[in-house]
Amino acid sequence: MIALVQKLLDGLTKFDGLAPLAIRIYLAPVLMQAGYNKLSNFEDTAAWFGNPDWGLGLPMPEVMTALAAGTEFFGAILLLVGLATRLVAIPMMVTMLVAAFAVHWENGWLAIADPSSWLANEQVIASADKLSRAKEILGEYGNYDWLTSSGNFVVLNNGIEFAITYFVMLLVLFMFGGGRYTSIDYFLSRKYLK
Repeated sequence: MIALVQKLLDGLTKFDGLAPLAIRIYLAPVLMQAGYNKLSNFEDTAAWFGNPDWGLGLPMPEVMTALAAGTEFFGAILLLVGLATRLVAIPMMVTMLVAAFAVHWENGWLAIADPSSWLANEQVIASADKLSRAKEILGEYGNYDWLTSSGNFVVLNNGIEFAITYFVMLLVLFMFGGGRYTSIDYFLSRKYLK
């Protein structure tokens, strides 16, 4: 029985390119949108990157903005097709670490405030009252049914959860590449690295 299960599992290796493909398809639009937003609002993003009072206080904010935006936007295109996957994963992982620890760290783990989570910090716990009051105000003065017709209101906690999740996904791509049969890298390596 164990040998049969092992044989079935071994047969799945023919499809091992699907996991990296799924990660690439998931990450590409997320990162492309982030890069596009930075490029579209370049001056505002650079001002936020550079300002030590209400921003990140990073040195050379225009250069940092160009690097982050270019890495996210153009790197996402390369990820999508699986070209230079391992190489492009490196600056993207750095970008995610900077995002996690320079931007989101002070907010804790959670991206969306969930006061019932065991990861909730004081800020997240306090969000329950704020969300409840916001719903009351919207119910009294707004068209609440219309406002919630596309989904529920939440409080964005802006923690490190998403940045670290993306980092881990990029780490997988760095370690394993773009995927067999599903990336340009695979076909280039077959042609040129025989």
